Amino acid sequence: MRGILVDKKKILIIVTGRGIGGDAGTALNVYNALEKRGYDCEIALDESAPGLLFKKNNIGWNKVIIPQAGGHSATIMTTIKAGIRAIRGVLQTRSLLKSKKFDLELGILGGGAIVGALGAKLAGIPTVSLLITPLDTKVCSHIGTPIILPENNLFLAEDVPENMVKSFSPVSDNITHGDKNKALEKIKEHSKEAKERNPDAIEFDENKPTIVFSSGSSLFEKTAQAINQFSKYSDKYNLVLCGDPLDESILNYIDETKMINVGFIDWVNDLLCLADLAVLTNDGLMLHEAMVCNLPVVILKRVKWGRYHDMVSIFKGATVECDLEDLDEKIFEVMDNYDEYAKRTDEYRTAILNVGDNICDIVDGYLK
Repeated sequence: MRGILVDKKKILIIVTGRGIGGDAGTALNVYNALEKRGYDCEIALDESAPGLLFKKNNIGWNKVIIPQAGGHSATIMTTIKAGIRAIRGVLQTRSLLKSKKFDLELGILGGGAIVGALGAKLAGIPTVSLLITPLDTKVCSHIGTPIILPENNLFLAEDVPENMVKSFSPVSDNITHGDKNKALEKIKEHSKEAKERNPDAIEFDENKPTIVFSSGSSLFEKTAQAINQFSKYSDKYNLVLCGDPLDESILNYIDETKMINVGFIDWVNDLLCLADLAVLTNDGLMLHEAMVCNLPVVILKRVKWGRYHDMVSIFKGATVECDLEDLDEKIFEVMDNYDEYAKRTDEYRTAILNVGDNICDIVDGYLK
């Protein structure tokens, strides 16, 4: 007897940003979790987004208008401009949801969450939103299921509306399968290339601990300043810098005789497996990935446009935070008490690894 063919439920994931950085990484992790659960997912990006992360993973995308007001740094003027674009984006999203007969919309942060939630409401389908900014939270808090991530001011609040769900950020399944030998090979390749440009360029020393400095897919000035400053303070560690500089002036802080600059990479899981400590920003996916890899973190404050998120209160005992002037002292504080900090990362590892399944469970509640 032939089996009955059951159509998969269709989900549209609408993503803020250029399809390159942490927003895209979060979306890709949700996409993979939902596909694994048996859903048929599609991505939507802004019309101008290059979508390099999705292109690399052979995932196509729909194009709609997704405004950006500036997140936590939004001003009245940027919010007004984003609002004007959002009207067109919401109408485009509604049309896309109805024309392709999606069963649910899932918005990823900022403008993607806002346009997605409002478009889904007009289309008459359920919506789930991952939220981090005051604006996306205000707009989406009463539509569908809002999921509050750690960067959101409400994450540490004791009382939140009943329809809201607090959650860590979703990470990729393969983050736990990093191979430090692969990272070592990649770093040695970069060191060799640097040596060809500059005979005095430093080489990786396998006998030294390794510290990774990163502000995500993009390299911000303060992170570059941080590694430059620490490289003058101590030569006891391999210092590895990753991320694509936001502008050429940042390159002035990169001294290849004291640090290894690997630029934008797609082997973060391998690098975190090799590292002993990470110096990161107080937001983003990489902080969660470090916790899963049992990697203590020194959080450099206000790297991105002066924004501050109290991640130390969320990842207690596994992180310390500091301003640039206190960085050297804080790095040595963690390294001197390394086992204690590394052990505390275990408290967050399982919860973070379960986020993908938890989001799928929320979607199941609407569609099954």
